[in-house]
Amino acid sequence: MVRHHGPPGATQVRYVAMMSSNSKSALKRDIHYFTLKQQIEEFLYDEAEMLDQRQFTDWLDLLCDDLVYFMPMRRNVKHGDHAARENTREGEDISWFEDDKWTMSKRVDQIMTEKHWAEEPLSRVCHMVSNVQLLGATPSVEKPEEVTARCRFLVYQNRAEKESNFFVGKRLDTLRFEGEGWKLRRREITLDQNVLLAKNLSVFF
Repeated sequence: MVRHHGPPGATQVRYVAMMSSNSKSALKRDIHYFTLKQQIEEFLYDEAEMLDQRQFTDWLDLLCDDLVYFMPMRRNVKHGDHAARENTREGEDISWFEDDKWTMSKRVDQIMTEKHWAEEPLSRVCHMVSNVQLLGATPSVEKPEEVTARCRFLVYQNRAEKESNFFVGKRLDTLRFEGEGWKLRRREITLDQNVLLAKNLSVFF
């Protein structure tokens, strides 16, 4: 069971544009900030545990209906071009993931058929999440309805007998309070690899 945290009776809010992962948090580090940070951390830790326990169908319930799930590819570029050219662009270039909730649900359905060539038998996966920082809260930290947070992740995957993969990188998440708890509205995953070292991407980040 995932613990839900946050203010009751949250209403529909307008979508706030994502802040750059290089941005410094403008939020005041007071009791309201750390109280909200704990809520977001608990959500992320519960989500990681749910994925590690292969509770994929339940995990889908943590996703907003208008989810954006994006992982750009990364390119080797000359010094000075990183901000403009290192990552592929959402909606314009080919990326590892550029999915919505429907697409993610189809990925889960494929795994649950027991005929997924990359996930039969199922992988053993461990998600580690750290360095959680809040970048923004709408309309305020005191009464948050939508929160932007960044973190670091390490995902370990082991399949069959000898196949092991490590995925390390950064995430930029937007969470929205809906009903009785937080849900994931947007996730941007920056994998710290130029060439994908795994045979496939069958894990969720």
